[in-house]
Amino acid sequence: MNLDIKAINEKIERESAFVTKILNEVSKVIVGQDYMVERLLIGLLSNGHILLEGVPGLAKTLTVKTLSQTIHTKFQRIQFTPDLLPADLIGTQIFNQKEGTFTPKKGPIFSNLILADEINRSPAKVQSALLEAMQERQVTIGENTFKLEDPFLVLATQNPIEQEGTYPLPEAQVDRFMLKLSVGYPEKEEELEIIRRQTKKTVEEAQRVVTPAEIIRAREVVKEVYVDEKIEKYVVDIVFTTRQPENYGLEELKGLINYGASPRASIYLIQAAKAHAFLHHRGYVTPEDIRAIGMDVMRHRVILSYEAEAEEMSSEDVVRKVLNRVEVP
Repeated sequence: MNLDIKAINEKIERESAFVTKILNEVSKVIVGQDYMVERLLIGLLSNGHILLEGVPGLAKTLTVKTLSQTIHTKFQRIQFTPDLLPADLIGTQIFNQKEGTFTPKKGPIFSNLILADEINRSPAKVQSALLEAMQERQVTIGENTFKLEDPFLVLATQNPIEQEGTYPLPEAQVDRFMLKLSVGYPEKEEELEIIRRQTKKTVEEAQRVVTPAEIIRAREVVKEVYVDEKIEKYVVDIVFTTRQPENYGLEELKGLINYGASPRASIYLIQAAKAHAFLHHRGYVTPEDIRAIGMDVMRHRVILSYEAEAEEMSSEDVVRKVLNRVEVP
């Protein structure tokens, strides 16, 4: 087994070399935000969609756009607004008078990287049109069904501070996002550097350094990352603690959780941990990988009760308690 892990390790060191190229290009434009950039790469490598939440002005849109510039691929930014229609997203049928037939006209969803900007500004029917494409990786226009090109990744942003004129995503829809990121403010030194860069005469742009074929190949390599049975059991224990906290010595959480994390959480914890190990040029998953991405996979999958709200407990507080409670193998 040791020989196998050694071989996997060497292969991943070779195959993950392009990650450094991407990070170098992104850092030409984006100052700091290492957490956000790394998580976007995890989504890309494990074929999982990402929801970014943070106040305006934190470079969420710019980071996604910059990442897309480093890949030889199609990128589409869609600004979600209250008057957006599903047809504006997926496309529609155009009547051809000459031939008396309808021909499908594809919408902006037919791209590789989709930035769904302020997803909570559009009503449910638009959100569901996007989420169907995310889940099925296909779009139906009239009687025609079209497969979406690989890689296909949706990176959605939402603003947590405004409730007026927004349509919050239902929990069942949020569950389809592999990761939900909470994007924070930059450090003092980083903000100084941001000011200097943005007020210069010329602003640098990221160059294309990776092809979609390399990303697809890397995804296959990520699947080979070794996960020990102890790590798998550790992940299942974490997820089950959110469902039956009293069985794991967290009786105080019993009345605070309405619904624990779904089986998607277990799957995504392993997938994201494999990608996290790959980004760090490692061929095996450690408990630290699970703990590093645990909050991003779980924060939107633990549904709290009114009692938790009354006690001003957030899902992040609950996940933190769970991660600190479950014994690390």
